[in-house]
Amino acid sequence: MELKSNHSSPVLADPAPINKTRLGIHSPVSSSKCIPMLRRKQGKLDEALSNGWLDAMRASSPPRKKLIKGYCVDIALDDAEIAYCSWKIKHPSALNSFDQITKQAKKKKIAIFLDYDGTLSPIVDNPDDALMSSEMRLAVKNVAEFFPTTIISGRSRYKVHELVGLTELYYAGSHGMDIMGPVGITTSVDHHGCIKLIDRQGEESKQFQPAGEFLPMIDEVFRTLIEKTKGIKGTMVENNKFCASVHYRNVDEKKWCTIARLVHNLLKDYPRLQITHGRKVLEIRPAVDWNKGKAVEFLLDSLGFTNQADVLPIYIGDDRTDEDAFMMLGKKKCGVGILVSSTPKETEAVYSLRDPSEVMEFLKSLVAWKKMEDA
Repeated sequence: MELKSNHSSPVLADPAPINKTRLGIHSPVSSSKCIPMLRRKQGKLDEALSNGWLDAMRASSPPRKKLIKGYCVDIALDDAEIAYCSWKIKHPSALNSFDQITKQAKKKKIAIFLDYDGTLSPIVDNPDDALMSSEMRLAVKNVAEFFPTTIISGRSRYKVHELVGLTELYYAGSHGMDIMGPVGITTSVDHHGCIKLIDRQGEESKQFQPAGEFLPMIDEVFRTLIEKTKGIKGTMVENNKFCASVHYRNVDEKKWCTIARLVHNLLKDYPRLQITHGRKVLEIRPAVDWNKGKAVEFLLDSLGFTNQADVLPIYIGDDRTDEDAFMMLGKKKCGVGILVSSTPKETEAVYSLRDPSEVMEFLKSLVAWKKMEDA
């Protein structure tokens, strides 16, 4: 099977060097005079790579705030608000455009896809503290009563299931590489890697893992990263089953390049893995042709929505990895992408919401609209 890299998400990579000796080609140049020149070139290359890593890491990070007379405020707040208002002309509020969105749903079934961090819960310094409110949990539970609903996250499926705590949902962990349906509901498509599971009550559900063979490799990388980053204050390494995540939110920015170089050098020994960016996190995952967009397609297929005229997928997310889903919906012209952001961002999403509180308001509006439609 040929493994293809997913280039729709930002990837940190540089061409692997060719070992000419292994290819049976020997260099005719052996003079030591060439060594200083090679070192200078290598130094420039390392510097260029370091600058590229830092640019990518900064681009994926939320804007910094500063303390002014005891108050934490955005830098250049007025300019930021002006830029945000201008950006929203192109990506209008999903709340203000609610009637337009529901018109698209006429004679269609709605399927809901939700990211977790930054969408259902606030972004916090410690990922373990990213808890959704009881009011948000109720809003998601109510939505799931009317529409098939999936939580799709970079976290492990087990971890995000534990955080959300609702059994009636679909869960897609590790950026969609680990998918599980609600207990008692079976998917209709038999894909490679799909395993039937039986719970204690004998009810059947279905699990899909398109990168199962990578589990030992990810676990090995995770353990190595724990060891190599233990001397960098503020670093947190997380095992998300099919993805090892290196969080640098609490790390001094001067050390970011050190982290990037460490991760990059480690992955030279793992050519079948790739590095992608989240919000102040580097994620090491399998270089397979699978992402959140592919996961949405799989789930729609599994739910029986093979004809896009029958369904309106609504995908809400805040992260760069959600762009794969926005892009898929845009290309197929079959759904609604909503980016959660309080700052202007390049996105394939059509609509926007400012923060999780607006996400909750949107979900409540969907439930109210559905009840009126069914009345």
